[in-house]
Amino acid sequence: MLQRLQATDVFQKPEHVEARPLRVLVIAGSARRVNGCPGLDSKARFLMQRMAARLPAGWQIDTEDIGNQHGKPKIQGCNGCVSSSMALCVWPCNCYGPKSQSQPDLMWDLDLYGRLARADAWAFIGPIWWYGPSSNFKAMFDRLVCMNGGNPRPDLIDKKSTALAQALERSPQWQELNRNHLEGRTAAFFCYGDRGGADIGEDGRPKILKHKEWFDPANEPQDCDVRDAYKGLVWQCRYSGIEVPDALWDHCDFGVGRLYADDQADDVVENDAKGLEHFDRWTDAFTAYVLAKGPVPGTEEAVKQAKSTTNQ
Repeated sequence: MLQRLQATDVFQKPEHVEARPLRVLVIAGSARRVNGCPGLDSKARFLMQRMAARLPAGWQIDTEDIGNQHGKPKIQGCNGCVSSSMALCVWPCNCYGPKSQSQPDLMWDLDLYGRLARADAWAFIGPIWWYGPSSNFKAMFDRLVCMNGGNPRPDLIDKKSTALAQALERSPQWQELNRNHLEGRTAAFFCYGDRGGADIGEDGRPKILKHKEWFDPANEPQDCDVRDAYKGLVWQCRYSGIEVPDALWDHCDFGVGRLYADDQADDVVENDAKGLEHFDRWTDAFTAYVLAKGPVPGTEEAVKQAKSTTNQ
């Protein structure tokens, strides 16, 4: 919640602040798009656009919706190279590349590695799916394992040699190469849910459930702190040197007790004024924090290092 901002949520402002506009990347992480199977755009897309319109006019605002669209590539799955060797996990990911005909990949086609590197701060907005983040967000963050210690020198491992990577990881040279490539940026998370909408009965159990004894609402995940649905993504960022202030990790319910058909973006505007006020406060807290922190140094060099090496 927003009131959780405490003295421990502090940052080190760089000695030499770059004189340029602040850069923010806002990503909507729902799978729904109007030109996909659902036939309607998501609340995440609506909230992304609402946030972008509310951020300061002088900032450089970049937005992206990673929802599923007919004829559009999906984010390819992580191959788990890091489990064979940290040095086999290349920064940025070289398991795939841009504009591939054989393995089209949305991460590369949208230049998400470069755009994440260019931004001072990120804002992730998405739904809760079965007590966790959407599969789109999970796929994206799995593919960001390389920002935490990924190998920036694929030439040293002949692009993808496991034997060479394992030898490199065991060598003193690896200590010079191993680092967090996007360290210092700020990330904010806003997730939303409906607590089961109209499907939940007065006893807190799904209405159509026959074996009621198999579902104990008292033990339901995240019942006390629903924002924990995104806990894995938050802690992945923190593990990778990305600052996630506690106050910028938040959750709000929309459409509680309503049919899914009556819980669309237009319905939120009409029926969930308090929820939108909550979201706007989160946006304002994000603005204040990023403004106080200022630009992250070295973003231009980070962008250069986030280029694909797959086809080189």
